[in-house]
Amino acid sequence: MTLRKTLMGAVAGAAMLAGSGAAMAMDEITVAYFLEWPMPFEYAKAMGTYDAELGVKVNWVAFDTGTAMSAAMAAGDVHIAVSQGVPPFVVATSAGQDLQIIDVAVSYSDNDNCVVRTDLEITKDNAADLAGKRVAVPLGTAAHYGFLNQMNHFGVDLASLEIVDMAPPDGAAAIAQGAVDMACGYGGGLNRMKEHGNVLLTGAEKEELGILVFDVTSAPASFVAENPDMVAKFVKITADANAMWNEGSKKAEMLPVIAKDAGMDEAATERDMSTFIFLSVDDQLSAKWLGGGAQQFMKGVADVFVGAGSIPAALPDYSAQVNVGPLTAAKGM
Repeated sequence: MTLRKTLMGAVAGAAMLAGSGAAMAMDEITVAYFLEWPMPFEYAKAMGTYDAELGVKVNWVAFDTGTAMSAAMAAGDVHIAVSQGVPPFVVATSAGQDLQIIDVAVSYSDNDNCVVRTDLEITKDNAADLAGKRVAVPLGTAAHYGFLNQMNHFGVDLASLEIVDMAPPDGAAAIAQGAVDMACGYGGGLNRMKEHGNVLLTGAEKEELGILVFDVTSAPASFVAENPDMVAKFVKITADANAMWNEGSKKAEMLPVIAKDAGMDEAATERDMSTFIFLSVDDQLSAKWLGGGAQQFMKGVADVFVGAGSIPAALPDYSAQVNVGPLTAAKGM
């Protein structure tokens, strides 16, 4: 298996940086998010709700991958990351970075996948033909985890593939140019990949195999400990925006605002958000999610990455990496 970049170097660097960032100025905070990844929180973001309710200036910075979010938090440049994939979170914490999950941002099994170039005529029925092919994968992300599980399901030997580390926008460009045979990604990058190929498995088919896909809101444990009220208010604002979207009566008002903030047109925004599930606070705190299920899932993700040689070791368990304090406090606000 050929890797242009390895996770080991990235996570080692992040772990070394953890705790070394500059002191945080509490008159402003920096929050990471993704463009072309439309979510209800962006309505509150655009309306200035976070600034007003938190009492600080919120600087929003767009990233291409969750691994880059981890590195930015390790460096002290980002205080909260919205919709970080579970796999990059697991990669970082397995390497020793002291991050915590503070909410479940979104579940989206249909908006994270691998696409095979149309002209190859490879489907789930002849997926073994992927052997020897060149694949674009954003390493350490949810797409990487899904890729590893799908290849395991289809019996494709990873050593037979040339795996190139590419963010989804780059992977989409590569498959369009014929530079790769398959590309994996999410969001706008995945949508562009689909213009040039087909998915091997649908979201429902992946879930049947136990391949869950969800993102979290994460933050350095030290930031959460030092700013409990601010973090609780942050997840409360996010939860309120999710509830507003889920209720439905204000979707027409919210949609154009979210689309503009995400850098998308309204049709694409509505299409993508129709495949997203935004959980209520009670659901997030349930046994299926942050009440135990997410912790077990993270252990499974870590073990898959260890088995694939992507990270050197997993933690014994990931219970300490989940902090339900902010969500619990938000319920009382």
